[in-house]
Amino acid sequence: MHVLRLCSVFEPPASALTGPAAAFDPIGGMQNHTAHLSRALDGLGIRQTIITSRPPTAPPVASLGRYGRVIRLGLPISTCRQCYSLSAWRLMPGLAADADLVHAHLGEDLAIVPLAVRAARLARAPIVLTVHCSLRHTLRVNGPRSLILKTLGGTLEAYGVDRAAAVITLTERLRRELSHANVHVIPSGIGAEFSADPAQFGPGLPAHLPHPRIAFVGRLHAQKGVDTLLRGFALLSTATPGHLVIVGDGPERSRLRALADRLGIGHRTRFLGFVPHERIPAVLRDVDVLVLPSRYEELGSVLLEAMYARVPVVASATGGIPELIRHRHSGLLVQPGSLSALAAAVRELVTDPALAAALADNAHQRVRAQTWDALVHRVLDVYRSVRPGTRAEDSAPARSADRPWEVSPPPHH
Repeated sequence: MHVLRLCSVFEPPASALTGPAAAFDPIGGMQNHTAHLSRALDGLGIRQTIITSRPPTAPPVASLGRYGRVIRLGLPISTCRQCYSLSAWRLMPGLAADADLVHAHLGEDLAIVPLAVRAARLARAPIVLTVHCSLRHTLRVNGPRSLILKTLGGTLEAYGVDRAAAVITLTERLRRELSHANVHVIPSGIGAEFSADPAQFGPGLPAHLPHPRIAFVGRLHAQKGVDTLLRGFALLSTATPGHLVIVGDGPERSRLRALADRLGIGHRTRFLGFVPHERIPAVLRDVDVLVLPSRYEELGSVLLEAMYARVPVVASATGGIPELIRHRHSGLLVQPGSLSALAAAVRELVTDPALAAALADNAHQRVRAQTWDALVHRVLDVYRSVRPGTRAEDSAPARSADRPWEVSPPPHH
């Protein structure tokens, strides 16, 4: 089996985590999901070609594991980020030539569904569609951009779901919303880096930061509601101890730093910028509470990681998050945008260590088996459901164990 994976974003090289690449939102749930899935499938011998956009410093072609290659198209300029789809459309006859299956990952990229349908027609292959964030059922409209995404993107999402041989959702809630006969709920998982000793990566956070440390980890994007976290944190009186740590970068960073200063909490707020994902276990080891104040969210993979790392969490009761977190059993849920509720939840966890520990232990039990080593077999079962008779051991190309698989460049464009 040769899987053609289409995703507008994919795990970037470490060199693309800072500087101009920050405008590409290089680290996020879809990047981690697709990278972990691709590596796990590679370990099972599945050949993969991954088509994605190209952030600054990222090479146009790179190998992935033993049997995979990542082809990054378009210009490494943030304003032209989505132009990768124009190159992908033109080059698709060559890219899809011997694909047995097209796996498309749908977020907020309007081009993914048309690209997937074109690739499937050219290859005469079935489509598996993973809906990471439903533009029809999850996205909330708060301006012109989200309105376009909701209307046009929602229509394209329905078109893609209708033409997919199988659909994967991250949550049961979304599965119920979709009208498709072959829908599978497979959430994001825990990567192998969480099985390693976090100490090997060194300190997660600067040692001088006072405890308790309240952290946000993710993209600095309006969707994530970090402004709500800042305003909620400002409601905590100076008598309530705490230091706010913002881990991540993105288009909202400058605005959020200015907001922290205006709220008078700049001296208690630390913006760390992007942190390589393999260091996230060490970061989580060093925090006391993880907050995800998203305005909308399908699942939130950082919640899984915090729960696995036994970090008590406060999260918005939106999307599929209430499926993952049971209020006052495995975390605390608050209504999106509620400053007082968020402040009260954070205050309760930092002032009641017994409650925080109990929630963290329950959360770990909830997700401890949700690793990519286990989830990859469920994805492979979906592939087999649309490609009957396929075995993983028959999928890899013949090669010598001591010779790297040759990665050919894409056609000139």
